[in-house]
Amino acid sequence: MSELTILVVDDEPLARRRLLRLLAKMEWVGRIDEAADAREARRAAEKSRPDILLLDIQMPGGSGFDVLENLGPEPPVVVFVTAFDHHALRAFEANAVDYVTKPIEPGRFARALERARIAAGARFQADRVAELQETIASLKRALTEQPKKPTEFWVKARGEYLRVTLANVIRFQAERDYVRIHVVGADYLFQESLSSLERRLDGEEFLRIHRGAIVRRSAITRIKQARFAALIAVLSDGSEVRVGRTYAPSVRAKLIRT
Repeated sequence: MSELTILVVDDEPLARRRLLRLLAKMEWVGRIDEAADAREARRAAEKSRPDILLLDIQMPGGSGFDVLENLGPEPPVVVFVTAFDHHALRAFEANAVDYVTKPIEPGRFARALERARIAAGARFQADRVAELQETIASLKRALTEQPKKPTEFWVKARGEYLRVTLANVIRFQAERDYVRIHVVGADYLFQESLSSLERRLDGEEFLRIHRGAIVRRSAITRIKQARFAALIAVLSDGSEVRVGRTYAPSVRAKLIRT
């Protein structure tokens, strides 16, 4: 099988673009289709009958489980692209289908796609159906065991990987496809979109105050008034973050309460 058809399913445009860039480097990849939610994914899968499905789990309009359960009698090889914690993923690591976690590491992604390529060319359909049934059950168990928020981030700095604990984070700043994690006296680049990260953070601990900024609530020492009725959040490390106009009512309601 020289060229395979791939369907990429993820509700985040940035995440899809990142996957498309990685797939474009693989010579054996043929047509690539995209879907932004479960409904689009079901329609695209029925129409194009992809050989490989790159599937996110949590999406609008239904979960990735809904997509899997409606793939019909000839399902594709599935590679999950998830924000699940590594420990939860161990629940289905032994299954034949593979997974990659967000943020995506190119080497790990390439290995997963190579396994999928081999499986697409060699696996019997009956084996694939049985595998999907087992995977759905395992993923549902993993989802219930999934921690509700991240506790740490591994970041690359000066050729090494450092562990940054969530408890030390003061704020997150959007930087294209990445976020910049700010702690006292340092900041690090982390490969995940701000919107994706927001869904994984505890809303009681962190507050999005701007399209490009999420801050720790307890790090906000004061809110000051700027020109044209704008608000600025002053944080415990001395940094100042402008409150976006659309976020100002929420900030007033949750923090100022006057």
